[in-house]
Amino acid sequence: MIGRERMTVVSQRMIAERTYELTLSGQLVAQMNEPGQFVHIKVAEAADPLLRRPLSLCQIDHKQGQCIIIYRQEGKGTALLTQKQPGDRVDVLGPLGHGFPLDAAPAGGRALLVGGGIGVPPLYELAKQLANRGVNVVSVLGFATKAAVFYEAEFAAFGETYIATDDGSYGMAGRVTDVIEQQGLSFDVLYACGPKPMLKALAERFRGRPVYLSLEERMGCGVGACFACVCHVPGSETAYKKVCSDGPVFRAGEVVL
Repeated sequence: MIGRERMTVVSQRMIAERTYELTLSGQLVAQMNEPGQFVHIKVAEAADPLLRRPLSLCQIDHKQGQCIIIYRQEGKGTALLTQKQPGDRVDVLGPLGHGFPLDAAPAGGRALLVGGGIGVPPLYELAKQLANRGVNVVSVLGFATKAAVFYEAEFAAFGETYIATDDGSYGMAGRVTDVIEQQGLSFDVLYACGPKPMLKALAERFRGRPVYLSLEERMGCGVGACFACVCHVPGSETAYKKVCSDGPVFRAGEVVL
């Protein structure tokens, strides 16, 4: 069920280079359950910027009635969002989309979580819920540089955690796929979110395996009405799926990357 609420800012802090952790409270949290879903946030009271910003849910706390969103300051919209202070209200639409299928990971099995940059946040709630279901969680998180790294200790609380940086300034040098190969990481199911080249590399390397990918796309409405975030279905020039409403999580091979 999709809702809309002017949620209250509980706190906001910078946790890495141009990366912020925003905690919101409100009744809407009661509807948030699936890791991998997102919310559509109006970043300002004025008409400019007009479009909402799609931001993934990082943590859901039903007991406190709070959720945490981690985002990176990229342009005018997210710059305005960084100015929000405790007590401010934010217009939030959500929860939106279909998240990661928890039942794809058997209890006692091994789930490999692979995140790249700002694709890391939705994997945290996934790690928490999988661990609570008795799944062994292994996380591989990739960042551009040491200054961009966040939530290493938080993920480590749920299982083995590896960090890769493009420039080798922290953790292992290289890409997340390099870490998986070098460490010989096995899995029963793989969940990933991050840049499209990373997702494509994972889909190709583990073709035929249970791999679920969360796509990042520019969106207009966030509810499947504007057709701004469509992606093609393999083998067809006319069939497509909408990232906002059919996704953002798809099984590898379900859509063209």
